[in-house]
Amino acid sequence: MRFSTLAIAATVAVLASVQPALADECYDLWYERNSIYNDYGYCFKTRDARQTFDNSDCYTRGTPDFSRRDQRRIERIQAREYEYGCN
Repeated sequence: MRFSTLAIAATVAVLASVQPALADECYDLWYERNSIYNDYGYCFKTRDARQTFDNSDCYTRGTPDFSRRDQRRIERIQAREYEYGCN
């Protein structure tokens, strides 16, 4: 099967337009998940998280004791991050 140069170019253009959308979705998922951690007083370690969330009021370095509802939310977010191939 041969593909025309035009078909290959169109495929590349579609993939290029999807990548930024996935990057935005990955960031949104990352932010949502870490917002839950922030609400539970988690002390962030990574530079990006410390720049995004205020560590001045943090009080736990270990895994916070999440409510069942929030734990399920985190698990759903992580599943979507895995599905999208987020880092």
